Amino acid sequence: MTTTKLKRVGILTGGGDCPGLNAVIRSIAKPAMSFFGATVIGIEDGFEGLVEGRARELTPKDIGGIVNLGGTILGTSNKGNPFKFPVETPQGVEIFDYSDNAIRNYKDWELDALIAIGGDGTMHIVDRFTDLGLNFIGVPKTIDNDLAATDVTFGYDSAVSVATEAIDRLHTTASSHHRVMVIEVMGRYAGWIALGSGLAGGADVILIPEIPFRWERVHEHVLRRSKHGSRFSIVCVAEGARPAEGDLVVKETDAKRTDPIRLGGVGEYVGKQIQEGTGLETRVAVLGHVQRGGSPTPYDRILATKFGSMALEIASQGKFGHMVSLKGNEVVAVPVKEAILKLRTVPPDSQLILAARAVGTCFGD
Repeated sequence: MTTTKLKRVGILTGGGDCPGLNAVIRSIAKPAMSFFGATVIGIEDGFEGLVEGRARELTPKDIGGIVNLGGTILGTSNKGNPFKFPVETPQGVEIFDYSDNAIRNYKDWELDALIAIGGDGTMHIVDRFTDLGLNFIGVPKTIDNDLAATDVTFGYDSAVSVATEAIDRLHTTASSHHRVMVIEVMGRYAGWIALGSGLAGGADVILIPEIPFRWERVHEHVLRRSKHGSRFSIVCVAEGARPAEGDLVVKETDAKRTDPIRLGGVGEYVGKQIQEGTGLETRVAVLGHVQRGGSPTPYDRILATKFGSMALEIASQGKFGHMVSLKGNEVVAVPVKEAILKLRTVPPDSQLILAARAVGTCFGD
């Protein structure tokens, strides 16, 4: 089956951290060492390390006992796109193309393959380096679950588990004080985390980017609950949700980031509007990076392990420019170009949405 000799394999983790990254690193490095006798090079802090030449050889000790650890032993960064590399200058932050540095380091390390673990931004970089002749393989990672060409990304299940537990806990305090509790979760431009955790946690209102909402619908729903015996409501809102006649709530912009827009603050906005529009006492909880931290769920450990081992296998077959992907219950290889065509957002006719509507959940439309 093996067609490409793998003597030196590089690994990097790009973009935001999430549970399961170490499980992928382990499932690439262990068989690379054991079955291929390869040297495994861990590149530090994502593409920043590739540009700046920061890497180290991984040993069996480095990858022992890490399958259950959150974060990444290699470090990561969402500010290191080699083609748009931010540099502090006396005039402020300036953007340069340092892809030549990255290519030089790749060649100096004599890599036969480089496996990049990351989300949409990472896969776009993988695609560009593949076009330049480098042997890149992609592994899809994001808690947002918004990468096309794969049914699920690892990290999503862990994030949903954290958010669901938070909603469970908010139920008790909301019911005790007869309040409306708004919980803001991550997801950027996709509503998968809000939808999954909101459905699992029994949220009464779920607001997601794919369904622009109307304030009167949200107000009517929580008032109806208040007047008919349910003296509290749980509102789960995705950070990218917006009203039908309004814009995204942007916390800040950062030119150093691959995507300069940093979302955040929609929870406070929604909470304020609900309290002013209904007169009901409202509180807001923002989960933020809690969703990224901690140990991966068993599902994410298994999926990450399957992704990593398959990434090494397709590298050995010379299928560069491909990304591993979950299709049904099987992990397969798909062209990276296919994976980056569009974001994977929640379809309006998703069975998750239909199920939520069936049990009385309001989407504000």
